Amino acid sequence: MSKVYLGLGSNIGNKVDNIKNVIDFFCNDHRFTEVKISSLYETIPYGEIEQDNFVNSAIAFSTNLKLEELFILTKDLEKQVGRIKRKTWGPREIDIDILLYDDMIIKNDHLSIPHKDLLNRDFVLVPLLEINDKLVHPIEKKKIKLFLSKLNDKYIIGKINFNYSQESLVELN
Repeated sequence: MSKVYLGLGSNIGNKVDNIKNVIDFFCNDHRFTEVKISSLYETIPYGEIEQDNFVNSAIAFSTNLKLEELFILTKDLEKQVGRIKRKTWGPREIDIDILLYDDMIIKNDHLSIPHKDLLNRDFVLVPLLEINDKLVHPIEKKKIKLFLSKLNDKYIIGKINFNYSQESLVELN
């Protein structure tokens, strides 16, 4: 079993429901066990494109899926939630990033593990550390929490009142 950490973000439509629907998928699919969910955070956009604020979160789980299988699944799941491909750094219904996959280090045309901007964004680090504050960055070989205090830019506005309830969610096929 591999331990995986994902970053989730949405700033189009019902942002909280978009995130909840992805969480529901991972909580209800037998291929994912030991699922842990962070709080939801309202964040200002990263980048220079004018757009609405985001809702960001992180989720962790164990799985037997290989990295490539998980990557394909996350891209399919984005489409199911309604993501439409737009500009890089632009608005999106849902964004699912694989942040960490065990201690794997990989970089190819469509995937970078650990995620290339993992250490640069408080809206990724804060939810991730909420799930596991002992994480070590596979390349830097240092605890990830050490990098949070070094960030100059802050994007998190605040926590969103959020109680995960499977009954209130849309089923994704």
